[in-house]
Amino acid sequence: MIRGSLAVWGIVGIVVLCGLLIGANRLNDRRERDSAESGKEKTIRLDADIVFGKGGSMDLKLDMARPEGMGPFPAIICLHAGGWIGGDRKQMKGTIEVLARRGYVAVSPDYRLAPQDRFPAQIEDCKAAVRWLRANAEKYGINPQRIGVFGFSAGAHLACLLGVTGKEDGLEGASGNAEQSSAVQAVVSFFGPTDFTQPVWSKEVRQRHLTPFLGGTAEEKADVYRRASPMTYVSKSKSAPPFLFVHGSADDIVPIQQSEQMVEKLRQAGISARLITVPGEGHGWGWSHEHRLTSLAHMMNFFDTELKK
Repeated sequence: MIRGSLAVWGIVGIVVLCGLLIGANRLNDRRERDSAESGKEKTIRLDADIVFGKGGSMDLKLDMARPEGMGPFPAIICLHAGGWIGGDRKQMKGTIEVLARRGYVAVSPDYRLAPQDRFPAQIEDCKAAVRWLRANAEKYGINPQRIGVFGFSAGAHLACLLGVTGKEDGLEGASGNAEQSSAVQAVVSFFGPTDFTQPVWSKEVRQRHLTPFLGGTAEEKADVYRRASPMTYVSKSKSAPPFLFVHGSADDIVPIQQSEQMVEKLRQAGISARLITVPGEGHGWGWSHEHRLTSLAHMMNFFDTELKK
């Protein structure tokens, strides 16, 4: 695979994601032989540009798709890619619509971007979105005990942080609904970084992404690199939800060892974690159609198992 930017590969991937999710839905339906599960014809409601908090002086907004009916329904937060310097929640519009037809309240939230806003602004905004969902669960027909999250690349990094951090870690921010928990009940990471302290990052990734995001080099900002790494927070003394990782074996932007080592550490801490290795594939969605479709089917089965039980 040609080396490239986290932002480029992440954004290209989102462009094809909606169609693939529809395909994954159909693949599941054929396997289950139950057309009612696909939800293809189900009516959904769309709500755009809902303000869920403040990021500094900026209104943070999310888009929501939800099934018709009273619920309560499980929820899934969809975090866009873009290397922490780009991307937009609107890229996830088709994704949240497909998930809503499968019976989820699906949201795509803003999070602040570097270099204007550096870590921990991004995870603070994601946590604010989770708290807002719980605070508004009754209004939108959400089961507040069944909230999952997934992301690609940079979005996957933030999804992992949501899964392994709590209030005691000082990443909640001050964006409202402080009485609510930011915990999630299921996490899916597609080729996301988990440990920035390791010397595995290319010069381009370091200069274009990590330095703007984390405010300096690993030598200059060692503590920030540690605090921004999901691996830092995995411990036998802390609870965490089930995790599913999907990663290409030939990824030369975010090496697959980032997922392998995270899975190992989660399991050592007694936390359910599974890695799906996609043979021969690199970073982003330049994968074969079969690999992309099968990976997304795994994701949807995982969420159905963890959030609809």
